[in-house]
Amino acid sequence: MKALQIKKYGDIKEGLSFEDVDKPEFKKNDILIAVKAASINPIDYKIVEGHLKDMLKLKLPATIGYDVSGIVVEKGEGVTGFEIDDEVYARVPQEQMGTIAEFVAVDIEKVAHKPENISFEEASGLPLTGLTAIQALESVGIKDGDRILIHAGSGGVGSFAIQYAKAKGAIVYTTTSTKNVDWVKALGADRVIDYTEEDYKEVANNLDIVFDTLGDDYTFDAFKIIKEGGRVASIVGPPDEETAKHMGMKDYQLPEKLAKLIKEKSADYKLTWMNPNGKQLEEIKTMVEEGTIKPIVDLIYDFEDAIDAYEYLATGKAKGKVIISMADLF
Repeated sequence: MKALQIKKYGDIKEGLSFEDVDKPEFKKNDILIAVKAASINPIDYKIVEGHLKDMLKLKLPATIGYDVSGIVVEKGEGVTGFEIDDEVYARVPQEQMGTIAEFVAVDIEKVAHKPENISFEEASGLPLTGLTAIQALESVGIKDGDRILIHAGSGGVGSFAIQYAKAKGAIVYTTTSTKNVDWVKALGADRVIDYTEEDYKEVANNLDIVFDTLGDDYTFDAFKIIKEGGRVASIVGPPDEETAKHMGMKDYQLPEKLAKLIKEKSADYKLTWMNPNGKQLEEIKTMVEEGTIKPIVDLIYDFEDAIDAYEYLATGKAKGKVIISMADLF
């Protein structure tokens, strides 16, 4: 089968190439999916560039990609709840990475049936962003009436998080650039902050929650604008001690600066390292079919243009998700 593989670390165009590889083997509790579409994420090109090679040990060459939608073509003997020809979508676990390919094998615990009212391309853009947003916001107990700032509202995670937070009854502030203000407002944000014109710290304050999608100083500055006893949910900041333990980081201690900020505000801080979860994908399916969540797609590339898609994503200009369509392969 055809697949897009990481051949070496470094430049995206030089590090990726299309290869003929064996169709993946599937285990007792796996299904084999004929890929119709796959979305790409910043973690993908960061892997190619070598930024995560100390954390994610890959044997190169390795097929790239985590998000997928497609059709079940084979299944293991232990599989229940899925049948041949079912339309599904998933965020595959690390050990099954490789969705930019004709076929991918996935553990059924990580898979859900595709929302019936959207395309394969739209569905493929939901798993990583949706699961990341849900797990991060639920980790700090988002609830009706919470005042929350969501950084980078036009990004994949941010655009999903705005919709999810509004569905939970939260009052949503978000940041974006001038060209995206109206677009992000249409997602449901109550107050859109144009970061080229305004200082978000002067607009949003005394908040219940900050959702930190940017890291660095944004993580620390979140504590300036939450109320006493507020919560900071991050997907890019330093690990909290519980998450560090889960990630296998022995003898980990919070950075002194972060520990001080948490103490000063009696705050709750949580780093989310997203885990694939089929049950949560079923919840997303329901929300999409009910119209609570709408998938946000920026651009769709054909499979043969997948390397160009990664180069575009790396510019940081994407508004929503960048998708690789495999429709012409079948």
